[in-house]
Amino acid sequence: MSTFSLPSDIVFNRGRVEDAAALAAETRAASWLLLTGDEFTAMGGLSYAEVQRTISRSENVPSDPPRTLDLNHARQHVAALDALPRPTLVTCRMGPRSSAAAYMYAGLRAGADADDVIMQAQLRDAPFVQSAECIAWVRSSIEALRAEEG
Repeated sequence: MSTFSLPSDIVFNRGRVEDAAALAAETRAASWLLLTGDEFTAMGGLSYAEVQRTISRSENVPSDPPRTLDLNHARQHVAALDALPRPTLVTCRMGPRSSAAAYMYAGLRAGADADDVIMQAQLRDAPFVQSAECIAWVRSSIEALRAEEG
């Protein structure tokens, strides 16, 4: 049985963020990693400027469509999450990519097997488990980054 679990100090969204200040307060976030880019902002979605007005520590690593998740995104997510204080809020448009980034990071840092990370995400109905692309990205990123870190 897996001993991996997502730490409670990394929180991802499960739907569109309608009120940044309310979400930051509800999660008691000390920092925020925003994965959306200008395309989402142009459609009326949460902007990085709004995140910056809401919380003092934040990073923006645009990782939403039309971008394809790749190892470079994984490296950027890890670097941002290593630097941001906890609790950290990670958001994307609706939750799949933010949950994938949160689980990938936590699994990597915990030394967990990628299959255990994905299994725990499935048990907790993390949004990314509905996407074959995100599942493959979590698995390949954990394996590749672990090999890089030696």
